[in-house]
Amino acid sequence: MSRPHRVVVLALDGVYPFELGIPSRIFGATEGLYEVLTCTADGRPVRTAADFTIAADRGPEVLGSADTVVIASFAPCPGTEAALARGLPEPLAAAFGSIRPGTRLVSICTGAFVLAAAGLLDGRRATTHWQATERFRQLFPNVDLDPDVLFVDDGDILTSAGAAAGIDLFLHLLRSDHGSDVANRAARRCVVPPWREGGQAQYIEAPVPRASQDSTSAARDWALAHLHEPLTLATLARHARMSPRTFARRFADEVGASPGRWLIRQRVERARHLLESTDLPIDQIANRVGFAGGTSLRQHLHAAIGVSPLVYRRSFQARRTA
Repeated sequence: MSRPHRVVVLALDGVYPFELGIPSRIFGATEGLYEVLTCTADGRPVRTAADFTIAADRGPEVLGSADTVVIASFAPCPGTEAALARGLPEPLAAAFGSIRPGTRLVSICTGAFVLAAAGLLDGRRATTHWQATERFRQLFPNVDLDPDVLFVDDGDILTSAGAAAGIDLFLHLLRSDHGSDVANRAARRCVVPPWREGGQAQYIEAPVPRASQDSTSAARDWALAHLHEPLTLATLARHARMSPRTFARRFADEVGASPGRWLIRQRVERARHLLESTDLPIDQIANRVGFAGGTSLRQHLHAAIGVSPLVYRRSFQARRTA
């Protein structure tokens, strides 16, 4: 039996405890598919952004054995960001030097500053927390920064926005590595949504709905059970007992997307699951998830992940076999 995929999380001075725990929490819900280890750049304890210090059991030597290295987000000390613009300081540079070529690199939030300082993001698309984007652009103008997304998958380097966006990124990694079933099971164990599209906006300016307001959640649950049917705004609004205009407004407040865009995302996700877990023909899958036909499914899947249904199915089956 092959060993689990080894993930090494690098904790830097000022690390945010919540984000530091995301890889272990998400990957730890997969029944042994991953091994998650935590280290520091010099083997010494590091302060956190909270009121305590943590001591990892390992130092930088473990980075050389990693299949995936995660740079957890941190609260920079004064002058830290400016220092990173000049490159990685010691002992961080030495720690990075031990990472094997081809290792998958992942950052959460401000961890992208470290990848950029190492020169690994030059000419590549990346993201970070929306509040840090102006400073990031000043320091690293050669990075194609996208401040309006939850995460960016650029192949062997993946970056995410702050806090909960790290959860979205690690569920995306699970889905990419092992398919929707594994990712969905992990999400259920962690009691988090199994999927938010990476291109979803980081920051939605919307108030928390008042307790007296009706929610659109029941209509969303009903829609998920009837994706194979033609679903219109009027149909969903009727199930929520709202006017279409009110429903659309409250839906956007709660979800951060229009009902139509949300439906397309759910249908694409259901189609991906069927492509992974069945040998159904493309037209039949399209019918089961509510698309007009195979052509419509191909268009929407390509828009979402950049490949056709057949290519996606072959790629996933090849990963599963490997």
